[in-house]
Amino acid sequence: MSLSSSTRTSSQGTRGAGRTAGSGPHRLPSSRERRPALAALAVILILLGAAGSALIAVNSGNRSDFVAIAADKIEPGHKLDRKDLARGDLAGATGGLIPWSEAEKYIGQYTTTWLYKDQFLTKANLSAQKPIPKGGALVGVSLEGGRAPSDGIDVGDVVQVIRVPTANQDTTAATILVTAAEVTASAGAITDAKTNANTTLNVTVLVPTEKATAVAAAAAAKTLVLVKLSPATKPEVSRTDGAG
Repeated sequence: MSLSSSTRTSSQGTRGAGRTAGSGPHRLPSSRERRPALAALAVILILLGAAGSALIAVNSGNRSDFVAIAADKIEPGHKLDRKDLARGDLAGATGGLIPWSEAEKYIGQYTTTWLYKDQFLTKANLSAQKPIPKGGALVGVSLEGGRAPSDGIDVGDVVQVIRVPTANQDTTAATILVTAAEVTASAGAITDAKTNANTTLNVTVLVPTEKATAVAAAAAAKTLVLVKLSPATKPEVSRTDGAG
């Protein structure tokens, strides 16, 4: 009996020792041990939320005024007027937008694309030069004495473009190539104002696209004559003045 009791006691002790030795690495943390980690995580989340709210508040407070469109829509080639513009505020990435404080600098420029209500303007949307209208072409012409009025031709004048026969084509009638064309550029003069010597007048005329080849060929052959018309004459092709 004594032997049996001793054996049981030893076996139980061994099992107990085995449980004690193996229980360390596999023991799950108690709820009391998890609480500090959860508290730290909660603090971090609160701090991140506060930082995000602060960033939003800072950005909303840094809004600036920029030039926007007041009209429902504006077509390309429109001459910008004060009534076309509105003030709009924006925060964040605003690179390229025109500040409202600079709006006056762009009054009178021409739109290069379609623009719509509340759209913010960029410099790429505007041009200081009048665009070539649809269906039009610009042709350069060099004129000597007898080929244009002696008092010159100025920008904005309306002229009739005529091809005249050369010296060996006396039997050929003159041909009107363009009934009325707008002059968009002018440099030089038929006669020098100081010496009265004959010089060259260089002009650019806006003509219909389908007539541009004939005008350019006659200009190269020096068989063109420009006749100045009344300012009230409507050109065949005209650049928009933004009145509409």
